[in-house]
Amino acid sequence: MRRQRGFTLVEVVVAFALLSLVLVTVFEIFTAGLARASELDHYARALAIAQSELASAGVEEALAEGEIRGESSDRQYRWTVTTLKHVEEADPAKPAAVVPYTLFRVQARVGWTAGNGSERDVVLSTLLITQTR
Repeated sequence: MRRQRGFTLVEVVVAFALLSLVLVTVFEIFTAGLARASELDHYARALAIAQSELASAGVEEALAEGEIRGESSDRQYRWTVTTLKHVEEADPAKPAAVVPYTLFRVQARVGWTAGNGSERDVVLSTLLITQTR
């Protein structure tokens, strides 16, 4: 009797099971990569908005203490710019000097809702100087 060559049914089932495990793993890695790329895109856009708001602080109007709120044109990002006078520690041994400038701390916070429903935000701050009037 001649022996036939080929695969048995068990070998074929095991091969398909291994192939399905590999494909599921690759799909999970690919999906996680896409989610991370989307998250990084949101972060980059929020960072650009925060930088833009910091750059425009004190340009059109004089710096003053307060808070300004707004949102992006697509209503996906919400931003808040907070401006406070920056008070430096005075040395008690030295007499108080009159300085011809005022230092402001400007903070830009941009928030958005991530794909999983959690709230995310980016915060940038800087110090700006303006002449005292």
